[in-house]
Amino acid sequence: MKTQTITYNKHAEQNKIEMIDFYNEASEDYEFWSHDYNMHFGYFIPFITNPFRRDSMLNQMNSQVIKRLNIGAQKNRLVDLGCGMGGTMRYALKQYKNLIAYGVTLSDFQVKQGNELLQGKNGIILKENYNTTSFQSNSFNSAVAIESFCHSGHNENSLKEAYRILKPEGKLVIADAFLKKDKTELCKGANYSYKRLCDHWSLEKLETPTFIRQKLQELGFTNIKIEDVSFRVAPSVFHVPFAITGFILKKLFSFSSLKRESLHNLKGSFFALLAGLHMKSFGYYIISATKQKTSI
Repeated sequence: MKTQTITYNKHAEQNKIEMIDFYNEASEDYEFWSHDYNMHFGYFIPFITNPFRRDSMLNQMNSQVIKRLNIGAQKNRLVDLGCGMGGTMRYALKQYKNLIAYGVTLSDFQVKQGNELLQGKNGIILKENYNTTSFQSNSFNSAVAIESFCHSGHNENSLKEAYRILKPEGKLVIADAFLKKDKTELCKGANYSYKRLCDHWSLEKLETPTFIRQKLQELGFTNIKIEDVSFRVAPSVFHVPFAITGFILKKLFSFSSLKRESLHNLKGSFFALLAGLHMKSFGYYIISATKQKTSI
């Protein structure tokens, strides 16, 4: 058992190194995916979002996540756990003037460029590990994690840290892809897509919503709500092959070579599309929960 723990820690550390390299080198590629640097998939609502305009759906995902925080009129401190270039933070700050937003990422590139995009706004991005932040306990009213906890394998430590830094009755909202069944139960095609997706996007692993619910309950979260929004997310996923083709053509016409990290990003996007086609094995969920009120 001791040997297994050491192996897992080495794997987790190596994955973290690869993930940092990936985002340091490939983050600028995301401008091709989203003019607002939204580093996630979108949310489609008929007659509200345009399925042919990707940023319309990506910002709608920001809207759906922020809406579930139930931000009122009082001063609210928000933390984005794995904020990327701060796209969600900028969206939230535009909607709520009473908001102070903090983002954490391990990428130096994202810290530098993200803070430049946040100039003049009430937000800041810090170089921090969302599993072990330096924030004081009970610091935030709201916390979000959009397609970020998957990089550390939907680890219990991520949820534990979110619980620690949230104030009593603070809200956590997670939007991410999850397995619908244990990875040992995946068919050959789903298993192949899963492994390649993890390899190319530096994901430690994916968990199931059932696992997340159990861990949230054990930590003391209440009002846990798990929503399968796979069909809402699907239209933006289908943009992947067109985005990949367009990005490669752009590089070819500008006589630029594809960086190793960019190539991994493109391959990861392709396998995300393949994984999404296995709808019995993979799903996209929005999970919300509230930190329990401190007992008197």
